[in-house]
Amino acid sequence: MTELHINGELRTVDVPPDMPLLWVLRDVLRMTGTKFGCGIAQCGACTVHVDGKAIRSCLLPVGSIGDKAITTIESVGVTPAGTRVQKAWLELEVIQCGYCQPGQIMSAAALLNAIPHPDDADIDAAMAGNICRCGTYVRIRDAIKRAAAEA
Repeated sequence: MTELHINGELRTVDVPPDMPLLWVLRDVLRMTGTKFGCGIAQCGACTVHVDGKAIRSCLLPVGSIGDKAITTIESVGVTPAGTRVQKAWLELEVIQCGYCQPGQIMSAAALLNAIPHPDDADIDAAMAGNICRCGTYVRIRDAIKRAAAEA
């Protein structure tokens, strides 16, 4: 049995320690907000926060997490940065198909937690590896800047 601190709750799961966190979230706990994209930690669709840091969950073995706090898209909106990011995303109509957006939002919120007023280079570095097939990168950047300005 593995105990995980997810979105402020202690959850117990009976899974092998090498099972990726993504599958624990989606298949075991039925938390489907975190998406499967590439399976090799290159697209960013599966991004969650582990102790506040943006991490790709598709390759993260659940047994390596220990007591670290996991935050998913389902609860990032209750954090100050997450609230501002989600608000800016809606105001600027960032979303097109929406598939990559949970990962984009999680990466943006982690960025604002680490660097409250990022410049373009900070945004580029933090968002690298978050792929949007619809090409909403300009709106994503604008939304991050708007969320930062609201801090």
